[in-house]
Amino acid sequence: MKTMVTIDPSQEVWDVVVVGGGNAALCAAIESAELGCKVLLLESAPMSSRGGNSRHTRNFRCMHQRPVAQLTDSYGDDEYWQDLLKVTDGNTDEELAKLAIRESEHCLPWMAEHGVRFQPSLTGTLSLSRTNAFFLGGGKALVNAYYNTIESLGVAVVYNATVTSIALNNDSFESLQVELSGQLLTVRGKSAVLASGGFQADTQWLARAWGPAAKNFLIRGTPYNRGVVLRAMLDLGASSVGDPTQCHAVAIDGRAPKFDGGIVTRLDCVPFSVVLNQHGERFYDEGEDVWPKRYAIWGRLVAAQPEQVAYALIDNRAVELFMPSVFPPVTAQSIDELAVKMALPVEAVVNTVEQFNAACSDGPFESNALDGLSTMGLNPEKSNWARPLIEPPFHGYVLRPGVTFTYLGLKVDETARVMNAGSGFNNIWAAGEIMAGSILGQGYLAGFGMTIGTVFGRIAGQQAAMHV
Repeated sequence: MKTMVTIDPSQEVWDVVVVGGGNAALCAAIESAELGCKVLLLESAPMSSRGGNSRHTRNFRCMHQRPVAQLTDSYGDDEYWQDLLKVTDGNTDEELAKLAIRESEHCLPWMAEHGVRFQPSLTGTLSLSRTNAFFLGGGKALVNAYYNTIESLGVAVVYNATVTSIALNNDSFESLQVELSGQLLTVRGKSAVLASGGFQADTQWLARAWGPAAKNFLIRGTPYNRGVVLRAMLDLGASSVGDPTQCHAVAIDGRAPKFDGGIVTRLDCVPFSVVLNQHGERFYDEGEDVWPKRYAIWGRLVAAQPEQVAYALIDNRAVELFMPSVFPPVTAQSIDELAVKMALPVEAVVNTVEQFNAACSDGPFESNALDGLSTMGLNPEKSNWARPLIEPPFHGYVLRPGVTFTYLGLKVDETARVMNAGSGFNNIWAAGEIMAGSILGQGYLAGFGMTIGTVFGRIAGQQAAMHV
């Protein structure tokens, strides 16, 4: 690890001040620096935890017209757009969404040029070989590659730098207050790029939006995204976008830590499971769609259940069909024994599983595609992968809502400029999760957060540099 050099960021007037330390912020800093700007990047986390939620990511969803080294076949803009429409139910800004989709094609080679390495295209349970390029070494490797790049470009980085307020002159950014080593410093700049994420780590803000249910939510991303910059900009008249109760929330292992458990806490067993609430009742179609398009709705579904908890039950045939869990499942030789071990009502669980088993029909089972193997006579039905739970041992997982990032954010235009009641701020741009609600009104598409951050981070960095 290289020795960290501490600077006093208040002693300069910076061309571009980038607030945030994850993928979007780093992309913006690279673009501004390559255009000759004097760039400061303020990361609220310590160096050991730098990178925001990006360090937990694994892949980037990418449009491409032909096979490339990391992706098979093709994934055109129209198919990409239809996939996004399906998961958001049309709750998206079409212009911004299509911009992100189009530009994603040009991002893959740009990422490689700046140190990101990719795995060969994946096959197996993820169904992503055409659509998503996976980072070699995961998100932490991507983050480290970009930090190496900005260091070589002369970007100044300050860690443990918490922005507390922003100062404007009319509609122009002038400075911000930064808490650093117990002192408040004034950092001045000619332009600003805000890429500091959502507010999910402020659990009180979550509770104001969601009510008491939020106390049972787990935050699988960084504990440093508290929405301070978002709140400051809204107080200064920035236009908001999105619903504070909408977020990227997935069903994760109920044994995960309160904060920063990361992607390994996610459970991918739902499509092959019978999922129950604490009363032993099914409440949604577990086989509605393939994993990459539907996994993100399950956080909200679990959040709507009593005590914000659910239970996924599988038999031994399903164990190898999904990514292994970081914690082992609860295991038993019978369904009633499993119910006892999971503190569920035994009679209700046994009845639900028996009814499910009786409703399953014979037919070919295909784990990597919609196989149409459905139940008949249940409410709700299971649309695909409906095999009876009959082969012991049986396994169970406790599910909790795991929030990655919130969708309430800053409204931007196609240049990533932050908007207000007028024509927008003169020299403030935003990228990444702080503006993702413009495109993700609800739902989520695997790898699309990194797409939004990369595309709009690059645009924001270019625009800030051109302004200077």
